[in-house]
Amino acid sequence: MSESKSGQWQWENATAGAIAGFATVAAMHPLDVVRTRFIAVAVVGELILVNDGRVSNLPTYKSTAHAILTISRSEGLRGLYAGFSPAVLGSTLSWGLYFFFYGRAKQRYSKNGKEKLNPGHHLASSAEAGALVSALLPFLSLGKAEVQSISPRIDGRYKVANVSGRLLVPVVKPPGVYQRFWNPAYMVGRVSHGAIQFTVYEELRKVIVDFKSKRRKQNPDRANNLLNSADYAILGGSSKIAAMLLTYPFQVIRARLQQRPSGNGIPRYVDSWHVIRETARFEGLRGFYRGITPNLLKNVPASSITFIVYENVLNFLKKARKTN
Repeated sequence: MSESKSGQWQWENATAGAIAGFATVAAMHPLDVVRTRFIAVAVVGELILVNDGRVSNLPTYKSTAHAILTISRSEGLRGLYAGFSPAVLGSTLSWGLYFFFYGRAKQRYSKNGKEKLNPGHHLASSAEAGALVSALLPFLSLGKAEVQSISPRIDGRYKVANVSGRLLVPVVKPPGVYQRFWNPAYMVGRVSHGAIQFTVYEELRKVIVDFKSKRRKQNPDRANNLLNSADYAILGGSSKIAAMLLTYPFQVIRARLQQRPSGNGIPRYVDSWHVIRETARFEGLRGFYRGITPNLLKNVPASSITFIVYENVLNFLKKARKTN
């Protein structure tokens, strides 16, 4: 593969990833709001109060369906799409960059396609891409979470539509945002999650391709002719489940570290180990999986959508390039 064709292929990966990120957020954003509300249920003034089992005077949701109905009744459609703008921007950029870095890493490990990749290569490639994206785009995730966390039922002075700009202004100013995101729970959780998901995706993909190629007596290297949207949906959903079950506790730890300090400026948690000790003490193992049900309901189909869109857009771009 020539350098020019290689570079073009990487940008095709980035384009397909960006479109997939946009489509995923557009389809699944309400469930993302519900997931955030389960972890960080309210904002009182400037203070985010995270649901850690020790706060009893905050509004709670009985289930995902109850949360959606409650938010839609009290806040309308705007509440279900709180933080949509930073979510779309963050998802589009992060997925575009992720697939770009991931593709370049795989190309490097395969020596421009001359050697086959093994699980270790996929793990290293996805970890590398995850680390780079995590270093570049943390502020967008934080801004989205803070907007989604707001409950106007707590303090009528703040409405979701009015506070988004006010909250994002202080959030995106470094170095504070990097101090709040660059912690072991965030880096290990995010990087390992993507690494596990993409490794599982690639290895399951090989299994399906080999199985279908044997049935159709077709060259397994021509995977584009063997896999369809249903296969991509299964691959995306299965890989997401595996990654979430192994890494979800890191998401809870990260969310609790992102709380704003109390009124006297003292943080609720000192560091990741403090979160782990306090969560285990007051909530046990269940505390590390708080909110996982809406997270699964949102992220498993979201992952399927991401890979369906990505793979189909990538195939379309490849065909368009060949016809030109």
